[in-house]
Amino acid sequence: MITHLGPGSQAPGWIEDLDRLAFGEPWGPLDDTEHLWSAPRRAFARWRVVEAAQEAELLRIAVDPARRRGGEGRALLRHCEAQLARMGIATLHLEVRVSNAAARALYEGEGWVPRGMRKAYYRDGEDAALYVRELPGPA
Repeated sequence: MITHLGPGSQAPGWIEDLDRLAFGEPWGPLDDTEHLWSAPRRAFARWRVVEAAQEAELLRIAVDPARRRGGEGRALLRHCEAQLARMGIATLHLEVRVSNAAARALYEGEGWVPRGMRKAYYRDGEDAALYVRELPGPA
């Protein structure tokens, strides 16, 4: 079951733990533009949503290391995309480390299109690959 937390919500402690495990440090509380979808204790995806612009940015997606390569990330990404489309979001954005081949393959396999690079974007100097995905309009 995938759950949703809206802007300003307090995420459960396991999210912070998985965030720290995946990224080294947790992001912090949801602000007034952020949504979080999660498969409890397994995976989460955090998005910044700008409804007026019909855009959303994937800020983080993390899967418990013991469950990686099992389809959890793909299922969560698809669920989020469907929910965002229902909210009227038309365009999705994300950035990912150029060295993260598994994530890049997932995004490209799900229809995300490379849109450039941010040189030395991360604290360690690694570049970020930029991706965009256009969602289908309302049916």
